[in-house]
Amino acid sequence: MKKLRVTVNGVSYEVEVEILEDDEESSQSHSVVAPHVQAGSPAPSAPQARPPVAAAPSAGNKKELTSPIAGVVTEIRVSAGTVVKENDLLVIIEAMKMNTNIASPVNGKVKEIKVKAGEAVQQGQVLLTFV
Repeated sequence: MKKLRVTVNGVSYEVEVEILEDDEESSQSHSVVAPHVQAGSPAPSAPQARPPVAAAPSAGNKKELTSPIAGVVTEIRVSAGTVVKENDLLVIIEAMKMNTNIASPVNGKVKEIKVKAGEAVQQGQVLLTFV
């Protein structure tokens, strides 16, 4: 392990680095060009990714949609009788302050909603059924 001091946008940090391969014999100062940030402005944020969409049919059962995670149902986007296409957003579940979008694994019609908004669900629990 080697201790190094790294300066990013004028702020110095001490870091420990494990050298796996050393192709330089001498100690040199290297500059890393960070994205342009105007003084006083907040640091740039990472690009926003699309929210995850999880399709979670029961193993081998395309008539049921099960929860891929344990959490709390925050929103149900369909009702009984709604015709859905594969990958349509059906349910949103919050777990550890993150929302997981649950998409339809099939083209079909919603037969029955088995959960309510605000209800805690377990991984593998049936959320809704299809005709």
